[in-house]
Amino acid sequence: MGIRDEMIAMGQRAKAAAHEMAKADMETKRTFLERTAERILEQKDRIAAENAKDIQAAEAKGLPKAKVDRLRLSDKVLREMTDGLRQVAALSDPVGQITGMWTRPNGLRVGRMRIPLGVVGIIYESRPNVTVDAAGLCIKAGNAVILRGGSEAIHSNRCLAAILQESLKETGFPEAAVQVVGTTDRQAVLELLKLEEHIDVMIPRGGEELIRFVAENARMPVLKHYKGVCHIYVDEAADLDMAQQVCLNAKVQRPGVCNAMETLLVHKKIASAFLPPMAEAFRGQGVELRGCPATRDLVPECVPATEEDWSAEYLDLILAVKVVESMAEAIEHITRYGSAHTEAILTENIDRAMAFIQEVQSSLVLVNASTRFNDGYQLGLGAEIGISTSRLHAFGPMGVEELTTTKFIAFGTGQLRT
Repeated sequence: MGIRDEMIAMGQRAKAAAHEMAKADMETKRTFLERTAERILEQKDRIAAENAKDIQAAEAKGLPKAKVDRLRLSDKVLREMTDGLRQVAALSDPVGQITGMWTRPNGLRVGRMRIPLGVVGIIYESRPNVTVDAAGLCIKAGNAVILRGGSEAIHSNRCLAAILQESLKETGFPEAAVQVVGTTDRQAVLELLKLEEHIDVMIPRGGEELIRFVAENARMPVLKHYKGVCHIYVDEAADLDMAQQVCLNAKVQRPGVCNAMETLLVHKKIASAFLPPMAEAFRGQGVELRGCPATRDLVPECVPATEEDWSAEYLDLILAVKVVESMAEAIEHITRYGSAHTEAILTENIDRAMAFIQEVQSSLVLVNASTRFNDGYQLGLGAEIGISTSRLHAFGPMGVEELTTTKFIAFGTGQLRT
């Protein structure tokens, strides 16, 4: 069977499975999620062995440290995966929820009911934990899912797929409800993107190049997760000790992820007090700073920033720094160069904090907290399927509810249209 025929067959199986999953009861879905969490912990040695193959291959290819870090299924990552599954299991089931009812003048009662999206396709890079997070969320929302991970995580993904299949079989769900594309041939991606008759929505997760490729070639709707050019603005009324800790966390806690800070904006009135010690703290963590002229006056060892730096998603220990005249200039900068992902203001002035929240139109806007909190698990959604930077359908972390849509329902007593 050729790749095209193989992908069509997967799509057909997923479509049939989606019909069954839409009828799945809440308790059986909960059992699947909890049993999968148990299996992951029970089989962590098996997972570690397969993950080590991917890590070894990535290091042999000379992939950057940040990209290798994305592949690593550490004990901490496994715990987060299982905690996420259990959080999702504990959430109320959105399928079948009626979100509102109203009565028309003729007595017809109209409402909206949540239903699954159907078949969800997910194309992603590096992070093998996406395999489990996405499968758990899609099952909870009554969907079937086809997963195509990157070749760099093939051993990890195949192992996790086998564990998911074991849980599906045990709970009586169709095994085609979760399918992982087993080939690393890139032709499989193109063939998946042609399956508009079988896949209802496509969600790409990865670098900007992958997302643009999917958006340009997909025949079905695409929920985009473009790059995370995340900003922190340190206001003149900021607590500078707190600001230093928040900025350090936002940049270095895990630099290779989309919610890490990429640009630091500092009000000119506190720049001389804040930037030199902040730069020293960053240097201690191996961060390369690229700054505007005002920044370089205060931090001479800073590399001159170019125009490209202001819109760069480094995913590495590199940070762009700019001194601004005002909050208005900071917001203008964010609007021009940002990616509508995550922004934060650090200030003790509540009026400016509220103005920043209202004016900055990103998927999460924070006050006095790290950008690293734009994450479904951290925001209480359980696992997430990605952070959508598209405003249609979903904006921000996509949890269970964002993997459903609504249909209209109506109750009558024999009304006729005249």
